[in-house]
Amino acid sequence: MNFDIIVIGSGPGGYVAAIRAAQLGKKVAVVERESLGGICLNWGCIPTKALLKSAQVFEYFNHAEDYGITAEKVNADFDKMISRSRGVADGMSKGINFLMRKNKITVINGTGKLVRGKKVEVTDADGKKTEYSAEQIILATGGRAKELPNLPIDGKKIIEYRKAMSLEKQPKRMVVVGAGAIGVEFAYFYHSIGTEVTIVEFMEQGLVPREDADVSKELGKVYKKKGIKVLGNTSVETVKTSGRGCTVTVKNRKTGKEEEIKCDVVLSAAGVTPNTENIGLEELGVKTDRGMVLVDDFYQTNVPGIYAIGDIVPGPALAHVASAEGIICVEKIAGLNPEPIDYGNIPSCTYCAPEVASVGHTEQAARDAGYDIKVGKFPFSASGKAKAAGAPEGFVKVVFDAKYGELLGAHMIGYNVTELIAEIVVARKLETTGHEIIKAIHPHPTMSEAVMEATAAAYDEVIHL
Repeated sequence: MNFDIIVIGSGPGGYVAAIRAAQLGKKVAVVERESLGGICLNWGCIPTKALLKSAQVFEYFNHAEDYGITAEKVNADFDKMISRSRGVADGMSKGINFLMRKNKITVINGTGKLVRGKKVEVTDADGKKTEYSAEQIILATGGRAKELPNLPIDGKKIIEYRKAMSLEKQPKRMVVVGAGAIGVEFAYFYHSIGTEVTIVEFMEQGLVPREDADVSKELGKVYKKKGIKVLGNTSVETVKTSGRGCTVTVKNRKTGKEEEIKCDVVLSAAGVTPNTENIGLEELGVKTDRGMVLVDDFYQTNVPGIYAIGDIVPGPALAHVASAEGIICVEKIAGLNPEPIDYGNIPSCTYCAPEVASVGHTEQAARDAGYDIKVGKFPFSASGKAKAAGAPEGFVKVVFDAKYGELLGAHMIGYNVTELIAEIVVARKLETTGHEIIKAIHPHPTMSEAVMEATAAAYDEVIHL
């Protein structure tokens, strides 16, 4: 019943923190109310990528003639796609179970809550309460779909991402509210297999509104070409769910014009809310701000021995961020000397088609920060590898400080760019300059050449444009 560290939550923050703590010789327990791996592994990052791969394969078949192949009578089996996605998630969850056993971590099933005296009260499925104690307690309770006041989620006609990847029947028409990563990924999946999709985004920029404006514009062009309707700078006024389907009333924020959209289901993809209710924060006096737990550079709260990581602390709600925070947190607890995270060098990835990836300043943000900048862009239409792969859409865009050559940011849209962004993250970590990237020989033919070519374009040295 007594541990060195108890972690509440087993998502990519919690389970990684627990494993690292065990590696450092700590006696560790993890409290989990659902399945090991949390939302990311069971209902987020992993199963959505499985669905997106199914959609991509289906698109390949539909465009087989472009590759010199004849394919006939190809149909999308929605039930099997969903089943495959759930199977991938289940397999990964079993993998986390294995890692828990391998690292001798105690898994406690139930809902955890902080109580005084460095204890965690766990309520199991039968309502039985058991107390466990630890010198340090790490909160990694994650987040859930944000519910808008005029868009109450009922799980049937107004759904969130969990239901979107486990629907019993493919909808004929869908309205997606929110054009961030979740929204554009599900829009791509459902449209690819035949659902009529409309995306409604409150922000003026439209698709992926937090990305560089050029990326947003390019994705908008591609989605329009695919036949996905995008309504930017538009608010959802009401949703009527009486009858067989839904009637969504939206209003253009610039013109004030209203429009009614008929659909079978509405997907609310308006962001994430932290799971900080009913976990004992108020009772212990843990400070919060708008639902977020306040922590120092090493994730300790104002209450000694209580730490918090992941979606419940300020910062990007991303799996890789939660994992990094968990490692730094336990290394500090163990007496090591970890370096605080540079939140300006966190990569962001969106797995629609084409993919989107970015890190650092957008062009506009760099200008707003007062930098004199050099900007380079290389289109994949000029890339031999991209053309051979049948994926000429998109580009790599890089932003440099003109004075010192510092790589301020990079923004990519195209095939597999989520794999390319790590080069930029490492380059920024190592304070690599533009000329060093140009002189680093990139293999040919590859998509990664576009990073070198875009950098060369910023310095007027580009060869293939």
